[in-house]
Amino acid sequence: MIVTTAGRTNEIMVELAKEVAVELEIPFVDRKKRSVLSIQEQTNEDILVVGKNRFEIHPLHGEALFFHPNSSMFRMKRIMKGEHDPFVQACGLKQGSTILDCTLGLGSDSIVASFVVGEPGKVTSIEGNKYLYYLLKSGLKSWDTGSFVMNEAMARIKVRHDDFEKFLAECPSNSFDVVYFDPMFEETIDESEGIKGLRHFAIYSTLSVETIELAKKVAKQRVVLKDHWKSETFDKYGFTVFKRKTAKFHFGVINVEGS
Repeated sequence: MIVTTAGRTNEIMVELAKEVAVELEIPFVDRKKRSVLSIQEQTNEDILVVGKNRFEIHPLHGEALFFHPNSSMFRMKRIMKGEHDPFVQACGLKQGSTILDCTLGLGSDSIVASFVVGEPGKVTSIEGNKYLYYLLKSGLKSWDTGSFVMNEAMARIKVRHDDFEKFLAECPSNSFDVVYFDPMFEETIDESEGIKGLRHFAIYSTLSVETIELAKKVAKQRVVLKDHWKSETFDKYGFTVFKRKTAKFHFGVINVEGS
């Protein structure tokens, strides 16, 4: 990975790009009016582009990736109308709930969670890839949705660059009401345009017995897994599945409250 600026740049953006390069410990390359593709052909590297309003990651192979609250905005608006959200139901979230999202990805579920739990609650989200982490950390703080409530929900999320197994092992018992996993699906969902760019950078991690046991220790109320409907993980670890007839993925729950 290298860092450069957007095509139309200025000294402020150049300095910001250099600061990003130092923070991520990767090289800064002067744009010099070149296209991203031409820089990639010369360097054979993925590129993080620092623009005026957003950061973009351009992988050598695959689609560009940038932060956008996309589906979370629609979901929050539906929740405000009193409509049902399967993720919120599976996690049992309400005002003041605390949740550990072990697999941040592009942040949609964490944003919805933060909106639902409100200021009294807490959302901590883990991302193992440092470039995705940086993209999301920056985007969640700076993106303007046009709604103060939604902006505040994004800004409240505590994003950490870490390995979720390691993080869980270091957490005290009963640290969060809910521990949530949304790993990259073993089965590809072709219709999911939003995750195509993510696949290049995602960390593929199979949940282990040890990880599930750690999650059960850390969670006060429940452990929740989102996975493809064909996944054998639900049965393997004893999740109760919320099946949805038209959905390609389901939510599984292990209740630990009172156990």
